[in-house]
Amino acid sequence: MTATAQLTAQQKAAPSNKATQAEDFVPPYPLRFEKMPPVWKLIGMAKRNFLSIWGVEDFQGRLRSKKIFTRELVVCNRPDVVREAFQSNHEVLQRKSPQMRHALEPLLGDGLFISDTETWKKRRKIVAPIIHGSRVKGFAPIMIDTITEKSDEWKKAGDGAQIDALADMAHLTAEIICRTIFGRQLGKSYASEVVQGFSDYQRHIDQIDLFSLFGLPEWLPRRRGRAIKKPIERIMSVLDEIIDSYEALKEKGETSVIGGLLEARDDDGKPLSRDAIRSEAAVIFMAGHETTANTLAWAWYLLSQCPSVQDKLHKELDTVLAGRTPTFQDVSSLPYTKAVIEETLRLYPPVPILAREAMADTSIGGKPIPKGSLVMVVPWLMHRSPVLWSKPDVFDPDRFIDPKAKKPNKYGYVPFSIGPRICAGLQFGMTEAILSLAILAQHFSLSLQEGVDVQPVARLTLRPGENLPMTLHPRSS
Repeated sequence: MTATAQLTAQQKAAPSNKATQAEDFVPPYPLRFEKMPPVWKLIGMAKRNFLSIWGVEDFQGRLRSKKIFTRELVVCNRPDVVREAFQSNHEVLQRKSPQMRHALEPLLGDGLFISDTETWKKRRKIVAPIIHGSRVKGFAPIMIDTITEKSDEWKKAGDGAQIDALADMAHLTAEIICRTIFGRQLGKSYASEVVQGFSDYQRHIDQIDLFSLFGLPEWLPRRRGRAIKKPIERIMSVLDEIIDSYEALKEKGETSVIGGLLEARDDDGKPLSRDAIRSEAAVIFMAGHETTANTLAWAWYLLSQCPSVQDKLHKELDTVLAGRTPTFQDVSSLPYTKAVIEETLRLYPPVPILAREAMADTSIGGKPIPKGSLVMVVPWLMHRSPVLWSKPDVFDPDRFIDPKAKKPNKYGYVPFSIGPRICAGLQFGMTEAILSLAILAQHFSLSLQEGVDVQPVARLTLRPGENLPMTLHPRSS
């Protein structure tokens, strides 16, 4: 059932029809309540899809709060309060929400994504330089080779071949991450193993931590079944094999992120523990693979529904590249390609909810925030705020390159979070996405298969459902 078909007198949804050259394209979004249902119903909805719990006023408000059982829930939805929460109040609001910590701790341990205070400070200092933007240039040839292999695979499939664009982008980005983290020689062997493990994990993990909402103690064990333990064992066994084989690869001149983690030293000259290395490798894989794959899948869907944007993209690629494969140096010469990625991230941010737990009493925008409150910055809401953006639900990459277009400052556009905890792999992910779209769109256009209804679903990340059936169409030279 489409969002429009589900429309009721109390709710609003966007149309999901394909745009013509002259029309604005409004891609699908879940129903927006005008009158909010009771908390127990919202919790049930959140378990299925985090995006389905928001009302019309949530997109427009600046600072909203609600009591959920024993927890105060505060949503920051303007650049000024986002800056106050995630930048000025970082020390008090650096801890991830209990839900996020308990959902990911079995897989990521004390990794950078969910650690805080001294562990986070020490680990960030060690890990950030390994994946810093200055190193992306060195990773670019691996990205380009891997994307070119995917292009060759599509060429062999032929015109009209049916693919799952979400799965294809997942395997592409997994391959890139595996080769950069684990090394070229090991990457291809382990990519499918790790990506399947992450997919299985996300499918079965709990979406809501009811224990924390009811005020139960942190140390109380969360019940986890075999469905969660099996993918963890699968991923950890792969990481252990890679760590064990690093020395042999090093002697052959192989370089990789895992090598950087193994050779890193803290301020006291001590190496990371084996558990820490596994945790950080898992964090880098999760953040780098899943988020970029989702972004690229959404980009293919949006382009398929908006011919005018696709035409502009093809024109830029044909003009700048003239048929050759792009290099790292070409990334800065493809502003419209970048704008397509940026607009995709605005409409469908891979991590649509950024939640923190107050470690002490504080305040935001003059509002008292008691210790234990959940403070949320929700890119899904802020990126579609009618106060911050013109035509907020319309797919329009031009807004990112038109100097006259209405757009907020950096605290109003946060697809990679913001403040001290901003994603350390931001430049890696953006470069990977731009190169992937440039190389593949240079040679192909994709069309959505007939009868497919695409709707956004958010569990740990925001995906276009379980799959994205599309058809390949090679472009003429």
